Parts: sequence; structure tokens; C-alpha cells
Amino acid sequence: MSDPDRLKRVDALLDGLDDVLPPPRVRAQLRLAANLTQQDVADAVGVKRLAVVRWELGKSTPRRPQRDAYMHLLKRLAERYPEAAELDEGMPTPASDLRGSG
Repeated sequence: MSDPDRLKRVDALLDGLDDVLPPPRVRAQLRLAANLTQQDVADAVGVKRLAVVRWELGKSTPRRPQRDAYMHLLKRLAERYPEAAELDEGMPTPASDLRGSG
């Protein structure tokens, strides 16, 4: 195998790592850091609020094309709020967003 082929394979491997969702708790932290409700995220991604609740609790994961939109949102939020992108073991996972309920 030539070196350019190896480099392509390494790039493909690394590109696949970009498609990994952060842990559920970090998803919630990023949303909260931006002062967004679960409904805000649901509307932007194109799902119901309950789907966002389940994603943040780790009970389900988004499927394409919503996964792509959700990943994009989380990446942009992590750029703006890098401190929220770190796993904070002391933060409780929100079962629901009080501001977004109803």
C-alpha cells in the first residue's frame, strides 16, 4: 500500500470520529450554555421536543438527517462555549427543561 493510500485511510478514520455525538450530559450543558430550550433545538433540527429530551437523557440517538443538523448545532455550540463542552460530573442530567415545557 502506498503512502497516499495510507493517508487517505487515516483521514477517513479521523473523519469518522467527527460524527461521534458528545455524551448526553454534555449535549444538555451545551444547550443550556446557549440559553436554548429543548423546544428551540427541536424546532431547529426538525423533531419534537420529546426527541431532544430522549437524546439528552441518552435514551435514544438522532438519525439522519436530523443527526447531521444536531451534530452541526452541537459543534457550533462547543466552539462558542468550550467550557460547556467538558463533562461536568456534578451536573444533574435534566429530565426536562422547565422553560421549554408545555
